[in-house]
Amino acid sequence: MTVAVWPSAMNLRAGLELLKPITWFPPMWAYGCGALSLGSGPTPWLTVLAGMVLAGPLLCGTSQAVNDWFDRHVDAINEPQRPIPSGRLPGTQGLRIACLWSALSLLVAGLLGPTVFIASLLGLALAWGYSAPPFRFKNNGWLGNAACGFAYETLPWLTGAAVIAGGFWPDYSLSLIAIATLYGLGAHGIMTLNDFKALEGDRRLGVASLPVQLGPARAAQLACVVMALPQLGVMLFLHQLQLTWAVITIAALLLGQLAAMPRLLRDPQRYAPWYNGVGVTLYVLGMLAAALALRSLGP
Repeated sequence: MTVAVWPSAMNLRAGLELLKPITWFPPMWAYGCGALSLGSGPTPWLTVLAGMVLAGPLLCGTSQAVNDWFDRHVDAINEPQRPIPSGRLPGTQGLRIACLWSALSLLVAGLLGPTVFIASLLGLALAWGYSAPPFRFKNNGWLGNAACGFAYETLPWLTGAAVIAGGFWPDYSLSLIAIATLYGLGAHGIMTLNDFKALEGDRRLGVASLPVQLGPARAAQLACVVMALPQLGVMLFLHQLQLTWAVITIAALLLGQLAAMPRLLRDPQRYAPWYNGVGVTLYVLGMLAAALALRSLGP
């Protein structure tokens, strides 16, 4: 009798749902921004594309599978239709997919070179540490959201830039690192908004997300501040580099976010998904503007 590592053909859809393709965008975008932020010679687009696949479908997909496996009891309350609590991925299939995707991620990372491999090891450590005991960073919203922000934004941005740099960083590299870090800090607020959908289950099972710790109103206020302040820091670095057009662009995008925040704050549980579609879109467009501005400094 053989045991399938991947779900049967009937459950392939459930397996894909477990990997949550909709969540792949942030790290892929950040990796692409990192690659774009260096203007040092021709861009190896095939390598960049492979890195984006690694950042999104593989590493981010792994993190989603790991999270769903270790959150299956919480999901049985919050979202019982998910593949594991619904029984569409029975037994330990969810865990086996997480392990298989981890191994596949490292295989692809190894093909892309030692820098990408080391970064992927760190990303996988954060993915498993976020959800799995004994660390389970997500049990504390302050720590868990910081780990996610670094893994989803800062780490892929710096990895994409390192692939292009090839060991020869430009003289504006410290500003690039600072900007990538600031966008990762801002993503802490985005993760707080994502926690609103699990509020009831988190309360019942003792997961100390920020909406649980602070209450929905204060958590939403904090998320808005945490998203806005790093963008001001990004504008400061770009101003010091005399990239005025980028400062103006990001300022306009931030004003759009500020205009949308009052609706979010009126009813955070109701409007957090709406703000994720509006405010977060403006946030990530600012990342692209910053990356293109940095690229313009290259030869």
